[in-house]
Amino acid sequence: MPYIDQINESEATGELAKIYDSCQQRAGSVANILKLQSQDPAILRESLRFYIRLMKSPNSLHAAQREMLAAVVSNVNDCYY
Repeated sequence: MPYIDQINESEATGELAKIYDSCQQRAGSVANILKLQSQDPAILRESLRFYIRLMKSPNSLHAAQREMLAAVVSNVNDCYY
């Protein structure tokens, strides 16, 4: 299985530390999927912006529908959601 080097919360500095702090405040933890992007904080920041726009902003799907789709896809992919 491939391994991707990740930066943990205790090792984060600069922009990454700010992003991690924001995640902690919003969700109570930093999800592993976000830590996988920790080597490039700019990419992580834009990924989070995309997620928030897709999942938290008004669009053609109701919030419950978006969450249901995310849960189903995670289940099919054998991922924790």
